[in-house]
Amino acid sequence: MKDYLIDTHAHIDMLLNEETSLSDVLSDMREFNVKKAIIPAVEIATQDKVAELSKENENIYGMIGLFPSEAKTYTSEFESKMEEIAKSDSKIVAVGEIGLDYYWDKSFVDLQQEIFRKQIQMANRLDLPIVIHDREAHKPCFDILKEEKPQNGVLFHCFSGSVEFMKECVKEGWYIAIGGVVTFKNAVKMKDVAKEVPLDRLVLETDSPYLTPVPFRGKQNKPAYVRYVAEEIAKIREMPYDELVDITTSNAERFFRI
Repeated sequence: MKDYLIDTHAHIDMLLNEETSLSDVLSDMREFNVKKAIIPAVEIATQDKVAELSKENENIYGMIGLFPSEAKTYTSEFESKMEEIAKSDSKIVAVGEIGLDYYWDKSFVDLQQEIFRKQIQMANRLDLPIVIHDREAHKPCFDILKEEKPQNGVLFHCFSGSVEFMKECVKEGWYIAIGGVVTFKNAVKMKDVAKEVPLDRLVLETDSPYLTPVPFRGKQNKPAYVRYVAEEIAKIREMPYDELVDITTSNAERFFRI
């Protein structure tokens, strides 16, 4: 029985400043029984920082990858650098967060798709799973994944689709990550997904410092708060909290091989 939580998506590098250290983040995690956290990369400048933070503590892991809105900065040299980081560092456990974002800017969707494909192909070369950012781009994301055939697992970070789309993803064997949005009173669609997603394909996350769950909504999010996500989903599914923790933690450890 796994009796601790894992935050599968926490931008810990964005939390650190003169007032907050990694030790502070870890202390909060211990208080809330969150043992492990995984840091995604989003920009060229953050790859090294993520790798450094993952080496500072045995329970912190990292990803390499470029966020879709940063697609214009992608180069072959950068791709080579990411591959070098992953090959030399066993604490890099996925390629992410990668994918498509049609919410902010649709002016370069072709480039977003090209870079998404390149990073899936890189993940296959590196024998790593991928973590997907999909915002208002469900069908193109799905189609590209089907075409590129990622070989080591797919996880939809901060899932925002319908129950029907979730079921299509699960049919492919992909995983669904749910975060703080599920605690929002008006998040009906997300609560429905949380109720219907097969338990063996569910993991938890915070996306800290964003999307802070109730009762801290409006304040900065942190990995410790993944506990509130777990509590809300257990309530929605009318199942014991400890059972949900055991299942989602086991799923995360299996997916990321940690």
